Amino acid sequence: MSKNISWDATGNWEAKGDWGTASSGNQVVAAGPVDRRATAVDGLDLAHWQARLDELRAAHHVPGAGLAFLVDGKVYELASGVLHRDTGVAVTTDSVFLCGSIAKVYTATMIMQLVDEGKLDLDAPVIDVLPEFAVPDPEGTKTITTRQLLSHTAGLTNDFNLDTGRGDDCLTKYVAAAREVALDCPPGTAFSYGGVGYVVMGRMIEVLTGTTWDQAVQDRIATPLGLERTVTLPEQALRFRTAMSHLGEAGVDPDPAPAWDLMPRSVGPAGRIISSAGDMVRFAQMHLAGGAASDGTRVLSAESAAAMQRREIDCPDKWTVSGDGQGLGWVLNDWNGVGGFGHDGAAIGQYGYLRIVPSAGVAVVLLTNGGGARQLYADLFRELLRELAGVTMPEPFGPAAAPPAIDIAPHIGTYKRAGVVITVSERDGKAHMLYEFVDDMKDMSPPLDIDLIPVSETVWAGTGAGPSFSEGYMPVIFSTLANGIPCVYVGTRATPKTA
Repeated sequence: MSKNISWDATGNWEAKGDWGTASSGNQVVAAGPVDRRATAVDGLDLAHWQARLDELRAAHHVPGAGLAFLVDGKVYELASGVLHRDTGVAVTTDSVFLCGSIAKVYTATMIMQLVDEGKLDLDAPVIDVLPEFAVPDPEGTKTITTRQLLSHTAGLTNDFNLDTGRGDDCLTKYVAAAREVALDCPPGTAFSYGGVGYVVMGRMIEVLTGTTWDQAVQDRIATPLGLERTVTLPEQALRFRTAMSHLGEAGVDPDPAPAWDLMPRSVGPAGRIISSAGDMVRFAQMHLAGGAASDGTRVLSAESAAAMQRREIDCPDKWTVSGDGQGLGWVLNDWNGVGGFGHDGAAIGQYGYLRIVPSAGVAVVLLTNGGGARQLYADLFRELLRELAGVTMPEPFGPAAAPPAIDIAPHIGTYKRAGVVITVSERDGKAHMLYEFVDDMKDMSPPLDIDLIPVSETVWAGTGAGPSFSEGYMPVIFSTLANGIPCVYVGTRATPKTA
């Protein structure tokens, strides 16, 4: 039996299932703490977790958040704060948020459905399905496979944010334009997180299903799973209580962003799922159940669900998303010996975090709309995963109290990939990095001025990265690609050295 239990910031709870609906009714709300009369449901102290969500959200200046977790086959939902600081509209458990790159797992799921249907071979060249696909490397054009796109090993870059319009041909136009975008690294030689490959796969889905990627999400994921608050287009989001993006400096309440979302429709397969926290946990529940929905509907084969969770390649950056490996869509986590998987997402002031612990049958989703979201995630998930799944998350990344004396000179220079220029230098005797968005990405964020503190010869800790880029220090990893070219990993992206 599956049931859903929701708890909002007023202390009210509602439980729904095939046994009927129960509710706590209105609670007494005073100027002080909320009087939560119902303190436990199914042995879980929901009042405690509501209080922790409220406290940590306020402490980290996050305007609003939705939290959902799956335990023992049951979904629990909580909400806190406001959707928009100017309007004061409260977040409720049915509110939806921009979920950014978590969209990649939805695209990966549909790719694996097509594998199940015999319409796609992961190890065949992409051009077998998309003859128009190409990259600047002619040999790469012939050899890049769907498996490489799924595992971020095709060399395709991330920050190519070309707006090709609102029409149903936007992915077709994007794939054509991406033919000229430089690769981060030779195909099949290294991990580099990239969104372009997921847009390419979005177009493959369109070709093989005869519909748009947006409609495919509804037909192939949302409808069979009963996800009533999972959409991909802004006009669809207007049906719901929708979170506004917020931007600001660390340690203060952020202000509403100039625009709700700057991402064009064309990058949807890599970056735009709009969902409630509860809907996303139900999506995760299907993956935990080997591809079956809660009513037994087969959404994905057990073989494909397992394949998505298997390690394809190690990731040099083991800290940014708490993952040290990559599966087919999923980021793979290792929490001091306990395995898990998940994904993070960012969308101009909105940040989402999805973590799944198969051994415990637990999934947790946090969706936020700005402020110190990363710090909220870290503090809250350390407590939640410890209690619900017996997981001890690693301590926050950062330098030693007395950092080693390491010269930045070997790494000084300019690193460039599509949409991003990184300049490593020495400033006033200290190592420094300037991270700039350029070209089609220039409006995504102001430049980041970052001081670098050595952790080891190749791993450095960046400061001043912003309230939601990392828990406190940004991991910066210097490495070398298989072709011998130096590179730097920031945010799990490999950026090659150009000067």
